[in-house]
Amino acid sequence: MSDDKVVSLGAKKKTDKQQQEENTHKNEPVYCSFCNRPNTQVIKMVQGPGVNICSECAMIAVQYLILQDRMPSAEAQHILDAFWGRAR
Repeated sequence: MSDDKVVSLGAKKKTDKQQQEENTHKNEPVYCSFCNRPNTQVIKMVQGPGVNICSECAMIAVQYLILQDRMPSAEAQHILDAFWGRAR
């Protein structure tokens, strides 16, 4: 598993023993808590304490939150267009 595909957030500093245990599990896939896809099938995976979210589910959540009011700001719309590959 590539180290840059899984990003850990909110984790405490690991002891040497915890780091050794993590290194033994590095090749095991990490699954998204929302869509259950492994990190091998997504662009990026973010790990939090007891939860993981892939980049695709994160973008869907962000898009939902931005569009909840049905009027995204120009800056938010620009970000969404860039992500979904739409030129303006």
